Amino acid sequence: MIFQPCTVELSARVEYALLALLEMAGRYHQKEPLKISEITAKQDIPDRYLEQILTNLRRSGIVQSQRGTKGGYVLSREPWQITLLEIITSVEGDRFEKEIAASATVEKKLIREIWKQAKSASHTIFSHYTLQDLCQRRDAYRQTNPMYHI
Repeated sequence: MIFQPCTVELSARVEYALLALLEMAGRYHQKEPLKISEITAKQDIPDRYLEQILTNLRRSGIVQSQRGTKGGYVLSREPWQITLLEIITSVEGDRFEKEIAASATVEKKLIREIWKQAKSASHTIFSHYTLQDLCQRRDAYRQTNPMYHI
């Protein structure tokens, strides 16, 4: 029997949000808004899906939208001020644990206690990393693994 460990899944919504935010972070100091079409041209993200994600990010105060022909989306704060936990919560919502009923069995209480510890550990990790950390890792990766175009 092969043991398959329980994994935390990376949802498409979170992945797309991070990809879009990395594009914006790369142009943060230029203060130039990015259009959805520019983001989707660089990253393989469906337009309509990205619109929904950016709406959530705007409501959470992570990005700002600018209207007009030169409009688009920009980060509302510096990349080092935006944690991965904040991004994940913005896109996925804050999933609250079910309250453990007083009548719950010992087994249910033990299982929920372990899940609560796992959630706490993941929150700690995601709150430690920022969008700037992702940018720095991306840039370091690009330097050690250059892409050659012919």
